[in-house]
Amino acid sequence: MKKYLLFDLDGTLTDPMKGITNSVAYALEYYGIHVEDRTSLCSFIGPPLKDSFMEYYGFEDKKAQEAVWKYREYFSDKGIFENEVYQGIPQMLEELTGRGRTLIVATSKPTVYARQILEHFELDRFFTDVQGSNLDGTRVNKDEVIAHALRVNQVSDPGEAVMIGDRKHDILGGKKCGLDTIGVLFGYGSLREMQDCQADRIAKSVEELGRMLLME
Repeated sequence: MKKYLLFDLDGTLTDPMKGITNSVAYALEYYGIHVEDRTSLCSFIGPPLKDSFMEYYGFEDKKAQEAVWKYREYFSDKGIFENEVYQGIPQMLEELTGRGRTLIVATSKPTVYARQILEHFELDRFFTDVQGSNLDGTRVNKDEVIAHALRVNQVSDPGEAVMIGDRKHDILGGKKCGLDTIGVLFGYGSLREMQDCQADRIAKSVEELGRMLLME
């Protein structure tokens, strides 16, 4: 039975589409790039922001880091709470903690923002710890976040933990740290993405995820 359950945040516990895409659009406007269709920016949900500005808009390193700070101008004030909890998540988390599982958030989002979001939606009470990236641009890769979370929580045996997330970064990061992985399809990754990165299991819904974790 897995004692430690590591959860991604965006696209796994909450749906952050409005806040993240509005924040990305705000940053791009600074460079004269107008994006009318916000859904075209959904690819920014999950991966490190700097990497996404470089991959999708061809920004070089320094410009991409600047874009991250422009993104945060909007996100820290408005975008952070343009978000909603997926239906069934609070009930699932309550049942898991009631069964004695240790729940940890491991996200590429800066820790300070992740904590604010969890507190705002009253999900923080379910989690023993919240670990994310640093505002200075360090510890942004998912395997670094997961390794740090395991170390801080003194998880010496990777076999006792599982990583749950909706994008390939969650699955690949978990595997790099020796964890079993569960990919979810109610977020922003696809079935093909989960299959390509060889998630150990795939949950189509919150309900299915809950059943899997309660059977862990």
